[in-house]
Amino acid sequence: MIQRFDTLPDGQEVLAVDLAGPRLRARVITLGATVQDLRLAGVPHPLVLSLPDALSYLGPGLYVGAIVGRFANRIGNARFDLDGVTHQVDRNFRGRHLLHGGSEGTHCQLWQIEAFDATRITLTLTLPDGHMGFSGAIHIRAVIAIPADALEVELTATADAPTPCNLAHHGYFDLDGLGDIRDHSLRIAADHYLPVDTDLIPTGQIAAVTGTPFDFRQPRRIGGSGYDHNFCLSPERQAVREVAILQGRNGLDMTIETTEPGLQLYDGALFNGLRGADGRIHGPYAGVALEAQGWPDAMNHPQFPDAILRPGSEYRSFTAYRFGPWPS
Repeated sequence: MIQRFDTLPDGQEVLAVDLAGPRLRARVITLGATVQDLRLAGVPHPLVLSLPDALSYLGPGLYVGAIVGRFANRIGNARFDLDGVTHQVDRNFRGRHLLHGGSEGTHCQLWQIEAFDATRITLTLTLPDGHMGFSGAIHIRAVIAIPADALEVELTATADAPTPCNLAHHGYFDLDGLGDIRDHSLRIAADHYLPVDTDLIPTGQIAAVTGTPFDFRQPRRIGGSGYDHNFCLSPERQAVREVAILQGRNGLDMTIETTEPGLQLYDGALFNGLRGADGRIHGPYAGVALEAQGWPDAMNHPQFPDAILRPGSEYRSFTAYRFGPWPS
């Protein structure tokens, strides 16, 4: 059933649809195609950070649980060349760079509900040519489903002109429900990562994780190192495969399966007084984002996986966040 979640300052309604699968329950809202709540049978707390109203998602909780794009992550100097033409896009990050599609990216758009049933919802969004400085109108479809023990996110897109396209689900997970993920254990199947400069823009180097704090090839504690980096899973999009496992101290774990070539790890170090839907105040490290996506700033680094969507082609990505084994 479609319900009213909230009303935006301009009077537009944000709608919500509740999904109920065999083990998972989720609420998806049309603002940002956001997974606003996610719960597992037998677990007393939500699995994701959940905010109480639309203004929270547009302000201090920007990007929490949303689909981000049309280009997720960062574009250095908010500029890139495409087919011999230089494009200047929105400078919404530190006044110099683009982050998550710009200040009016997919995260703050009202998506349209195309269809839904008990365990899945399909939402669509069209961004016009020139939106945030990007070339080409782009039509995006998001299918969010909880068919069994996994939150599944399938993202597809087509465009009428060549344009960068990199979409990602930006949920923040806390498997313990304690408001601090630093003691979560994490494994990432990546031999390399992307070093960044002081503005968190990739330097262009593809560095080995060996002997660095970025070596998660064996499970280990996340800690508090201020992670906001892309882990290089593969040189291109692939068939769905397991790429990471997150485990809480309570024995609950989450396996990530994806088609994507990159996984952005952000440990939530900059959260500061974010009020959750349950009234709890989320501070630093309240949740961890594990964003399956293309590599950031790819258009400015020819050695990175191609991130251009062209007319006649379809962008398609799939990511599953699979939960087990607690409870018994």
